[in-house]
Amino acid sequence: MRVVVQRVSEASVTVAGEVCGEIGAGLLLLVGVEEVDGQQDIDWLVRKISQLRIFNDAAGVMNLSLQEKGAEVLAVSQFTLFASTRKGNRPSYSRAARGDISRPIFDQFVASLSQAIGCAVPTGIFGADMQVALVNDGPVTILLDSREPE
Repeated sequence: MRVVVQRVSEASVTVAGEVCGEIGAGLLLLVGVEEVDGQQDIDWLVRKISQLRIFNDAAGVMNLSLQEKGAEVLAVSQFTLFASTRKGNRPSYSRAARGDISRPIFDQFVASLSQAIGCAVPTGIFGADMQVALVNDGPVTILLDSREPE
């Protein structure tokens, strides 16, 4: 699994003109799933994201986690995180899991993260044409890949 973590002042996801998820200050997560992903990938990413010290403390140092900051999270499925352009200029998404595989993994990731941080995690609509709006705070953007744990 890959997750692009963006610290935001605000973020929202809209489908067909209707806002289906929005947050104030917190993290916007763009989540991509491969067919080989499973519970171990979910667990690693949930632990990493929930403990990630990405928010500023009183001294202005990135030293606070989601819970310590009381921040919100918005998660959006994003199969294009596995785009490859090795051949030509048109992206190939062959590494991205099909919807019947990736949707349950994405849903489990969101449920596990909600449990870990103690609050609901709004999402977009899986597989829909979504418009994601955000104000990147910092900007701070981090790529996490469960196949390359640190």
